[in-house]
Amino acid sequence: MLQTAQRGKKSSAKKAAPHERFLEAFRWMLLSRTLEEKLVSLYRGGQITGGVYIGKGQEAVSVACGLFLQKGDIFAPLIRDQAGRSAFGEPILDVARTYLGSRQGPMRGRDGNIHRGKPADGQLAMISHLGAMVSVTVGTLMAKRFHGEKNFVGLSCIGEGGMQTGSFHEGMNLAAVEQVPLVIVATNNHYAYSTPNDREFACADLVDRAKGYGFEGYTIDGTDLSTCLDVIGSAVKRARAGRPPQLVVASVLRLSGHGEHDDASYVTDEMKRQPFAQDCLKLAEKKIVDLEMADAATLQSWREDAAKQVDEAIATAQKEAVPDAEKEDWCAISTRELVDQPE
Repeated sequence: MLQTAQRGKKSSAKKAAPHERFLEAFRWMLLSRTLEEKLVSLYRGGQITGGVYIGKGQEAVSVACGLFLQKGDIFAPLIRDQAGRSAFGEPILDVARTYLGSRQGPMRGRDGNIHRGKPADGQLAMISHLGAMVSVTVGTLMAKRFHGEKNFVGLSCIGEGGMQTGSFHEGMNLAAVEQVPLVIVATNNHYAYSTPNDREFACADLVDRAKGYGFEGYTIDGTDLSTCLDVIGSAVKRARAGRPPQLVVASVLRLSGHGEHDDASYVTDEMKRQPFAQDCLKLAEKKIVDLEMADAATLQSWREDAAKQVDEAIATAQKEAVPDAEKEDWCAISTRELVDQPE
């Protein structure tokens, strides 16, 4: 009798409906993976200057970070957050233009390809000293509060390596003291470049730090899209409702090197066999098939649509001019109009 009940419980759990935005999130993940695979190809073909850092294996966490934010919110993504950037509204043409150095891109061909952002739309440009983004996000939220704005939240992404920096700790402390509506999503991909977890921190679980900071903390399986959507979406709601700052720690394995210059030879075979080493995109697609949420023809049409969008964006950016060093107006602020009219 007990065994039958358990089987029935497992069966119903397997058939349980995923998050209502599951398919939407999957398509953003698919677009991100398609785009980044194209960028890797261009990099290896010598068409991209600078590094290429992809989010393969982290798309489920990332997309959940961008999907639940609204106009007026603040998003501080990092180098593996293309899925979240796209879900938050970043056009892939902006991505293509930045990587290919187009003057028409958001950085006007002036900066590295991973530092793009659009503060006017709430997306902060990443600082290479990753832990510093927490303080920047907190400061932006405090500024919005000082201006009398309401009903906003900020979400800042971080990796477990960045969590060990001094600026990260300062930002977390300030966020809790000031009680800003902040969500921190920390992705533990088990390596800070090539440094494994046991050389990064000694606590049993990074989420244990939440209580010490004055945050509410949650851990999730970062390979499970439904879980990422449920928990991160709920954390955003709690922050918006005035609860203490939120910390979500997701466990995954980075399924590529630190960047495309890195072969990740330091990742052990044992690590690759761990449950958190699964490909979140493949798991999400399997769930779609198992639950008959979309048929094979529909899935193929989504792949073709993603490839078409990426190809069109790349083709457009490749035709556009790059900066001419002798003719550019290299002001510190993005446009001469802003320099001349600071108000």
